[in-house]
Amino acid sequence: MYGVGLFDLSTAILEETFTMSTTMSDKEREETLTPDQSPIQTSATEAGPPQVVIEVEDFNFAYLKGKDVLRDISMEINRGEVTAFIGPSGCGKSTLLRCLNRMNDLIPTAEISKGQIRILDTDIYDPQVDPIELRKHVGMVFQKYNPFPKSIYENVAFGLRIQGIKKKSVLDEAVERSLKLAGLWEEVKDRLDSSGLGLSGGQQQRLCIARTIAVEPKIILMDEPCSALDPISTTIIEELITQLKNDFTIVIVTHNMQQATRVSDRTAYFYLGELIEIDETVKIFNSPSRKETEDYISGRFG
Repeated sequence: MYGVGLFDLSTAILEETFTMSTTMSDKEREETLTPDQSPIQTSATEAGPPQVVIEVEDFNFAYLKGKDVLRDISMEINRGEVTAFIGPSGCGKSTLLRCLNRMNDLIPTAEISKGQIRILDTDIYDPQVDPIELRKHVGMVFQKYNPFPKSIYENVAFGLRIQGIKKKSVLDEAVERSLKLAGLWEEVKDRLDSSGLGLSGGQQQRLCIARTIAVEPKIILMDEPCSALDPISTTIIEELITQLKNDFTIVIVTHNMQQATRVSDRTAYFYLGELIEIDETVKIFNSPSRKETEDYISGRFG
């Protein structure tokens, strides 16, 4: 679809984000990290952040002009919940996920023909919004785990170093906290200087999750994070997702409907570029409102 593999695409985005960040002066970086200067206002008001953090309104998207692959998408995603996107291959669920942090900006022919995506009341496609800044608040975990060819410690600390954080005690604390949140600390705490590429597949995926949460995003996007993992590693990642929603809003694309029932609070069913239905996961799987959803859930279609 993109002309490059998921590994290449994800690495390109990470490198673009980190490299562009290094071009800032210390003063610019300090201003960037100040909540009032951020395009996504995460400092919140005294009353706290709104419950709805992502709003998609009448959204159409095309990879080629005039050929919409997403049509009339409208939905809300709530703070502190896991929302699962399900549907057959090619239905648009991964495309929408990548629109949430403007990853599709890397495709020259891509365009939004109408609609908006707002995160914390900010139109993320407004010309004033820097996609590099946006991705600090909306992290991404890819289908294929892609640790950097660096030590475990440096994989987690990389984004923080790029932001200009140099104090070892701060980095140490952030690395430990992130690895603990990713459920990996006890397994790697005695070999932080070892290469991240030497970990098992499931551990590498958790390392990528730790790298994502180290920069403290508000939202984590996960594109089939368990599809390349064995059942034991999948169980560990699913348990981790359940724990992480206490601190993050999570959106996950999955082809595994059983996984959607295990980890998500709400589920959205997509078909041929349209959002057919979104509701509480229990309702989607037990009493969907649309026959198309029931046919897919029951296995009569897809």
